Amino acid sequence: MQIGGSAAARVLAAAALSFFVVACSAGPGSLPVLPQAEEGPYRLGAGDRVRLVIFGQEELTGEYLVSDSGYITVPLIGAVHAEDMTVREMEEQISTELRKGILVDPNTTAEIVTYRPFYILGETKSPGQYAYVPRMTVLTAVSISGGFTFRADRDVVSITRTVDGDLAEFSADPLTYVQPGDVITVYERLF
Repeated sequence: MQIGGSAAARVLAAAALSFFVVACSAGPGSLPVLPQAEEGPYRLGAGDRVRLVIFGQEELTGEYLVSDSGYITVPLIGAVHAEDMTVREMEEQISTELRKGILVDPNTTAEIVTYRPFYILGETKSPGQYAYVPRMTVLTAVSISGGFTFRADRDVVSITRTVDGDLAEFSADPLTYVQPGDVITVYERLF
C-alpha cells in the first residue's frame, strides 16, 4: 500500500509533533523547582577533607577525610561522627572525646581543607567532576567546566541533590547556588 503525498506529510508532521512533545516533557521544565537551601553554617559530608589541630598534640594534628559512612578516624579516640555536623560541632565532639581520660583540657580547632566535589553533565565543554567552591552558582560551575557548548540550553538546568534524606532531581536557573555533591545536568536546547 502506498501513501499519497499529503498523507505522508501528515504522518511525518504527527511523528515530529510527538517527538517534540516527548522531548519537552523529558527536559528540566517538567521537574519541580529546587527548594531554597537552608542558610547557615556548612554541614560536613562524605568526601570533605578537614584539618584538625589539637594544640600541643602534633601526633593528633593532621588532615582527615570524612568517609563514605560519615566518620573520621582520629588516633586515640577512633571513629568520630562528622557527617551533617558543622565544623564547630565536630570540634566540640572531638574535645569531649579527648577529655575522657586522654587529655585534661584539649584545645581543638578544625577547618575544611577540601570540599567534596560537584559533578556536571551534558552540554558543557568539559563535563566531569570538579572541586566545589563556596557560594558557587550554576553559572560558575558551567564556567569551571569550560563553558556552554553551542547547543546548550542556557536558561534552565537540572540539579540532582539529596533533600531531607532523599535523592531527587529539580529544575534550576543559572543563578541557583550549587552545593557540594550536586549533579548538574545542562540540556541541549530544542531549537
